Amino acid sequence: MTSAMKMVAAAKLRKAQQAIFEIKPYSNKLNNILSEMLASFTDEVRNPYFENRKTENVLIIVNTSNRGLCGSFNSSVEKMVLSVVEKYKNNGVKIENISFYAFGKKGYEALIRRKFNVLNKSFDVFDNLTFENISKFAKTFSDLFLDKKFDKIEIVYNSFKNAANQELVCETLLPVAKKVSDNKSYRDFIYEPNFEDLINTLLPRTIAMTLFKTLLDSNASEHGARMTAMHKATDNAGDLLKQLTISYNKARQAAITKEILEIVGGAAALGG
Repeated sequence: MTSAMKMVAAAKLRKAQQAIFEIKPYSNKLNNILSEMLASFTDEVRNPYFENRKTENVLIIVNTSNRGLCGSFNSSVEKMVLSVVEKYKNNGVKIENISFYAFGKKGYEALIRRKFNVLNKSFDVFDNLTFENISKFAKTFSDLFLDKKFDKIEIVYNSFKNAANQELVCETLLPVAKKVSDNKSYRDFIYEPNFEDLINTLLPRTIAMTLFKTLLDSNASEHGARMTAMHKATDNAGDLLKQLTISYNKARQAAITKEILEIVGGAAALGG
């Protein structure tokens, strides 16, 4: 059974891995365009998406899986969430002002178990991971930030490295960080229709792309973690089977020897 689960996870991993490889060039180019534009007008940018406010209300987006049997994939996210909460508490943020949004059933159950304030949840997001679907969630988070209901929105997830390794990440979704490019060759461009309209178009797309990429990373990491966990489980089951086979053979041999001794003893007694 574990061997079959490993093969299923491997098949899903290839598809999820391909999705990440396809989206990264677009994501990187989008971030480059934004940083090049900020390099041209770094002193003129006044946009609410960049607004750094005093952190009093925080929303933490937690990305986990809907199912277990994937090693420490979910438990490590839970530990990271606890460390992030502790960080905010040490900085003077009240625990009642820290809210959570759960992508994945396991994360939601962990948050409820610890009696955290869960704003909302989504379990079926991984069934249809498309940019259009994730953009709706990104708009919801953006509206919460722009309406000043939250001063900071962060995402805790597993970043995909390879099938055997995932890196825990806590990434800030909002406010958007001003990453200014050092490339001076772009600073003489003329932007049409104008800089403000382009920034207002790029920023929501950049936020949606960041959220989309984190969910793709989490999805691929889950399948990689499950494949690795099932591989180890299959190996452990094989070792256990060998040990049980040896124990069974020893017990069987002892039983046969005992029966032979009883037959020989009985025959000797009759002969006497």
